Amino acid sequence: MEQAEIITVMQDAVTTILTVAAPIMIVAMVVGVVISIFQATTQINEQTLAFVPKIVAILLVLLVFGGMILSNMTEFSTRMFGYATSMLK
Repeated sequence: MEQAEIITVMQDAVTTILTVAAPIMIVAMVVGVVISIFQATTQINEQTLAFVPKIVAILLVLLVFGGMILSNMTEFSTRMFGYATSMLK
């Protein structure tokens, strides 16, 4: 196995991870910031207040982007099996 093949596989893995996790992480961060601003302005210091909206927002993102995430992961798995068979030759 050559270094160029390993770099190609690693680049593919990193790009897939970023495209799959980005929608979920971005929405979780935005919801967290909005709730933090709400807590700061109303001086409500309840730490559990952020969990329920974040969970609901993440579930909604999974409903909206679930097909894209599943297809990206399926294509990545197919490419990984292709890389494995080509490296074993």
